Amino acid sequence: RVNTILLVLQLLVLMIFASAGVWALLHHVAGARLTLLPFYNPAALTPALIFSALSLAVLSFLGFDAISTMSEESRHGAGPVARATILSLCLSALLFVMQTYVAALFALGRTSFAPGEQSDAAFYNIAAMVGGAWLKFVVAVPGIVFGSVACALAAQASTARLLFSMARDGKLPRLLARVHCDRKVPENAIFLVAAITLALGILLVNKLELLTSMVSFGALLGFLILHISVVVHFVARQKSRDWLRHIVTPAIGFVIIGYVLWNSEANAKIAGGCWLAAGLLCYGILHLRRRPLALPAE
Repeated sequence: RVNTILLVLQLLVLMIFASAGVWALLHHVAGARLTLLPFYNPAALTPALIFSALSLAVLSFLGFDAISTMSEESRHGAGPVARATILSLCLSALLFVMQTYVAALFALGRTSFAPGEQSDAAFYNIAAMVGGAWLKFVVAVPGIVFGSVACALAAQASTARLLFSMARDGKLPRLLARVHCDRKVPENAIFLVAAITLALGILLVNKLELLTSMVSFGALLGFLILHISVVVHFVARQKSRDWLRHIVTPAIGFVIIGYVLWNSEANAKIAGGCWLAAGLLCYGILHLRRRPLALPAE
């Protein structure tokens, strides 16, 4: 229910910005005009520009996979969850493109902003240009608060479900598999995620860029391994001959994500490498203890 309310509020903020943007466009504020230059500008389009934008585009879509952790709680099985995952990607892309296009119409002729505040707050400054200080406030404060709380709730729920499923399958301590008798949620896993999130938030409050890059690196590393898993599962195990879906598509995704990972911060690579090493260590301990490593068949 809370997520639904936050979604409505976020869409309301987006609608206010889009409406103000259309009004300002009709009045040619800041020389804005209806054009396709934000999509394709041959004078400014270069491979370097595309690849620099690629990193931002990939990171913008992180989080959609959280839906998959709710598969066991879906009333109609995994089918609706799979459709919801694809639908969320399509809707997110549509909303991203729409708001970015509207904002870009008020920065025609510019290919960059000055480093620092001008770049970091470019979207909010354009909002101020479009509708004044009140629109900048609406986009910045309520927009960020609603989005941050919604993301935190989704991350909390999905990570707790992941820990719960691993603990239930014997890959983590059984304590994390405990489900509350009334609320029917993995309470110990939820409290653990909350504690870790709170601790990291306090310790790295002045290093948010590093914290963000570490989270992004971990997620992208997971996606990188996921692309390999697709090929192994469908081609190596099931002998699939659907080359487009099970070889070509994962290969393209692997190259794109690999490029973004390669260009991530050095500290993020170190932290991500340590986290991966910890996972391999847990895998090795399970193997030495002769614990089952394969997932249970359904």
